[in-house]
Amino acid sequence: MLTNTGKGALTPSVRMQASAQRHILEQWLESHQGLLFKVVRAYAVDEHDREDLFQEVVIQLWRSIPSFRGDSAVSTWIYRVAVFCGIAWTRKERQRPATVQPDSEWSGLLIRQPEESDPRIEWLYEQIQRMELVDRSLTLMMLDGLPHREIAGALGITENLVGVKLHRIRAWLSQRAKEANQDAI
Repeated sequence: MLTNTGKGALTPSVRMQASAQRHILEQWLESHQGLLFKVVRAYAVDEHDREDLFQEVVIQLWRSIPSFRGDSAVSTWIYRVAVFCGIAWTRKERQRPATVQPDSEWSGLLIRQPEESDPRIEWLYEQIQRMELVDRSLTLMMLDGLPHREIAGALGITENLVGVKLHRIRAWLSQRAKEANQDAI
């Protein structure tokens, strides 16, 4: 499949077979469905936008497979691709032309039908959507329990900055929760 030149780069003459690439994508989508759902939900508000963003993420994951070298965990790689895709998608405000559609067999991955909606989860996603783009990513990774080193690697920032930003995010969320509880009284 992939050959390495010893310097972390693939030789130009090596092309991944489409069937192998498809198999990897299917595994990634199935194994990391929850991660993808969270990232897409953090960047897109309504269902139509989520579908559009999910399609873009799948396309970018497909394109990224040949360049994945295994230097990081697959989940970190998927986070990185999905988050940067979400940021770019948000900045362009869906002005991308839909040129490639993922297979319809994957479209059901995005739709989660919880038996009952938890108002606390809904509130948290509302707060996440109010955050700056990078802070959304940090929050999702924090909620998934990723260590600061992995978060820093995925976002291309220092571990120290991750710690500072997460401290501020926690304080902001705590303040928002107190305000919400006061409003409910």
